[in-house]
Amino acid sequence: MMTSSSLHSKKIIVTGGSRGIGACLVQVLAECGASVGFTYSSNEKAAAEVLSKLPGEGHFFVQMNLSEEASVEKAFSEIMSRWPQFDGLVNNAGITKDQLLLRMKTEDFDQVVQTNLRGAFLTTKITTKMMMKARKGSIVNITSVISQTGNAGQANYAASKAGLIGFAKSVALELASRNVRVNCVAPGFIATEMTAILTDAQKEQVLSKVPMGIMGEGRDVAMAVRFLLSDESKYITGHTLSVNGGLYLN
Repeated sequence: MMTSSSLHSKKIIVTGGSRGIGACLVQVLAECGASVGFTYSSNEKAAAEVLSKLPGEGHFFVQMNLSEEASVEKAFSEIMSRWPQFDGLVNNAGITKDQLLLRMKTEDFDQVVQTNLRGAFLTTKITTKMMMKARKGSIVNITSVISQTGNAGQANYAASKAGLIGFAKSVALELASRNVRVNCVAPGFIATEMTAILTDAQKEQVLSKVPMGIMGEGRDVAMAVRFLLSDESKYITGHTLSVNGGLYLN
C-alpha cells in the first residue's frame, strides 16, 4: 500500500471504475488518501469487489450509462446528494467497437463517440458548475496514444479520444480564471485483462513498437492521474501527459 497522502481528504469521482485501468485508478487514489466515488455501467458485482478492497473510508459506487443523458443526470444527482462538493473528476469510462472504416456501421461510430466524448461532455458540464462556484477543482480525461497516432480499424475510437484532448484544452481556457484545471492522460499499451488474452506473438509485435520494450501497468497511469489531481500540479492545465514508454513523443 502506498504511504503518500498527496490526496488526503480530497473527494474524487472516477467514471468506469469497476474494471481495468479504472479499477486501478480507484485503488491507487484511495491508497493516496482520497475518498473515491466511482461509476459502473452494468456489473454491480465487479464494482462491489473493487469497493471491498479499498483502504480508508467514504468510498462508494453508483450505476451510470454514459451514453444516456438521463442516466448521467441521475447518477450525479446521487453523487451530489452524498457530496455536494468534490475536488476531482476522472473521465475514464469508454468503449470500443473496432472495424475498418469501409465496414464500420454508422451506429458503431455514433455509439463510441457518444459514450467516450459526449459522455465526458455531460459529466464535465455537471461538475464544472460546482467547481466554478467552489473556485477549485481538477478534471482529468483518460485519452489514448491512439488519439495521437491513429490506428487502422479504430477510426471511431481515435476520433472520440482525440476529441477529448481538444475538449480539455477548450474547457481549460474557460475555467482557468476560476482555479479549475482540465488535463488529459494518454496511456499507451497497458497490461490489462484485454492484453492478457494476446498470444506471445501478438505481444511481441506490440512491444516491438515500444522503445522501452515493456507494457505499462495500470498503476503507471494511475500515478500520472494522481499527480494531475493533486496540488503538486496546481500550475498545469490544458496539458496531455503521455504514459506510453516512448511509443509517441510530443
